[in-house]
Parts: sequence; C-alpha cells; structure tokens
Amino acid sequence: MFGAYLLQNWPLILILIAFFISLLTSVFLDKSTVKRMYILIGGVFLLSIIVFIEFYFRDDPDKKILRTILMAIRYSATPFIIAQIIFTLVKRLRWFIFIPALSLVVLNIISIFTGIIFSIGEDNMLHRGKVLGFLPFIMVGLYGILLIYLLIKRSNKKPMEIVYIIFLAFALGSGLVLPFIFRDAYASLFCITIAVALFAYFQFNTLQLTNKDALTGLMNRHAYYADIHNDPKSISAVISIDMNGLKVLNDSEGHEAGDKALVTLSSCFASVLTNRQTGYRIGGDEFIIICRKTSDAEVYEIIQKIRDNVAETKYNCAIGYSLNLTGNKTVTYLLRESDKMMYKEKEKFYSESNDRRKKD
Repeated sequence: MFGAYLLQNWPLILILIAFFISLLTSVFLDKSTVKRMYILIGGVFLLSIIVFIEFYFRDDPDKKILRTILMAIRYSATPFIIAQIIFTLVKRLRWFIFIPALSLVVLNIISIFTGIIFSIGEDNMLHRGKVLGFLPFIMVGLYGILLIYLLIKRSNKKPMEIVYIIFLAFALGSGLVLPFIFRDAYASLFCITIAVALFAYFQFNTLQLTNKDALTGLMNRHAYYADIHNDPKSISAVISIDMNGLKVLNDSEGHEAGDKALVTLSSCFASVLTNRQTGYRIGGDEFIIICRKTSDAEVYEIIQKIRDNVAETKYNCAIGYSLNLTGNKTVTYLLRESDKMMYKEKEKFYSESNDRRKKD
C-alpha cells in the first residue's frame, strides 16, 4: 500500500516539500503566517492519505463503513483548507470564518448514517443525496469566491498579481468541475490540484510582500525602480508628493504618530488612483505616482482629489507634477521636474508657517 501511495502521490509530495523549503527560507512572512501555512501543508498531506485509502478500498465491500467515514472527512477537508487560507490572509476574521466549514462537518457526520449528502450503495459506488448532495461543492465554491475577492481587494491590480489570482481561481474552479467530468479518475489529481493552488497563493503573498511598503500598503522603492523600466513610453505623467512637518510630528508626538500620518496620507492618494496609476512610497515621507496613458485632465483631477482628501485630515503635503506632453521625456526628467515643483510648494508652506509664528 505504501508503495502504491508514493507512486500515485509523488508529484504532490515534491510540491509540498518545495513549499516547505520555501517557507523555511522566506524572510518576508511573519512567524504566525508561516505557522498557518505549515498547517495547510500538513492538512493537504493528511488529506492525500485519506483520499488514497478511500479509493484503495473502493472495490472491497467489507470496507464500506471505513470508506463512508473517509468520504465524510474528504468532503469536510477542502472547505476547511480554503477557510484556513482566508484566515491566513485576513487575520481579523479570526475563527468565525470556519463556522460554515464546521456546519458542513456536522452534516457530513449525519450523512454517514442518513445519506443526506452522500452514501455508498450496494454497488459500492458513490451516490449523492437528493437534497444536499452538491452542498460540499457549493461550500467550496463560496469560500473560493470569497478568497478571490479578498485577494483582488488587497492587490494593487498589477498585471503580475492579477495573473496569480486568475491562476488560483482557475485551479480552484477546476477542482469543482473536473470531478463531474472524470469522476473517480480525478481522485488521484484532487490533492495535487489543491497543493498547486496553495503554492500559487504563497507566491502571490510573497510577491505582495516584496513589492509593497509594509507601513502604507503602497508599492515600495524596489517596485518603483522595476516599474519605470517597464514600458517607459506609456508613462504620461509623474506626481511627486512629500509630507510637510513629519520631523516635527515625530519629535513632538513620537514616531507612532508619524507612522499614523503616513498611513492616513497614503490612503488619501491610493483612493483616487485607477489601474493606470500606481502609487509608491520611495522614502520616509516621499511618495511618487506614476501615471500611464493618463490624459492631462485626468492628472489635474487626480491632484485635486488628493488635495481635497488631504484637506479633510490634520496633515499637509506638498505636490508637484510633470506632464509628458510630447512623449519624449524620460522618467528621470519627469521626476526632476515634478520634484522641483513639489519643493517650491514645500518651501512656500514652511515660509508661510514661519511668518505665522512671527505674527503670533
């Protein structure tokens, strides 16, 4: 039996080992996230054993009760795995995310005795319940839709991120559709499909952490330098933004207050950007927005919306911009122009602040 399991699941084992090694060498994930991913790896491995044993005894009528129990575990496991992914992604959901999966566990246990979801007939074949037979698939589908929604919501809508999300959606979707097409033959591919989806999720998570600024959620300096060399001719404008008074705020109220200010300002920027504009935090209080295929009118509108949003806070920032009207300006030149305008506005702010202090 052991040899048969290895032969059938060797690709899965290799993927899980690669996943495990990737987690061991990752410097981007916090310990709690790594621990939760280890649980996911262990869960998929145990599920592969359960699936193998269930189908190993498929033609043995004396193992009907064992198969029924293992089937209940298998139908309960997949929603739990996706719920665990969501739990790892959005920690504030806590254990509430597992309530639907727990409800399905109860129903699967009841189904062992009643057959409301599944049963094994006298022909030793699987029979789905007339009322709730498709509930496990519906549950997985709903969890999958929630996961994809959360991933899209947390992403910066960058092409590489979208590719991972589409692939993950495809992998999860195939796990819902293919069992109805290939039936029992799909059993050997069931766990490896889940493992590939998990690995894609891990890569997406790592991609976000390496390219995102940990404090503000904007793209970081590394991503900025990579992105400006990607189709530079499509860059139609650069917007430079710098917070006014961050040093004073840090000195008077502490760095926690300064961090809160940066997070607040970054949300003022991010909320007005579309998928044709990307915001970056490239230094302490320095931000850049790269606009691609964005008209001059749209650039002015973005800047005005940012000013309006910032005006609703207790903070202040200086803004400069440069338009690539001819399409011949380099990114370096655009940045130099926008920085020059931004520093002039910054000087004006501090000059007026000093004048007010003198009057007071």
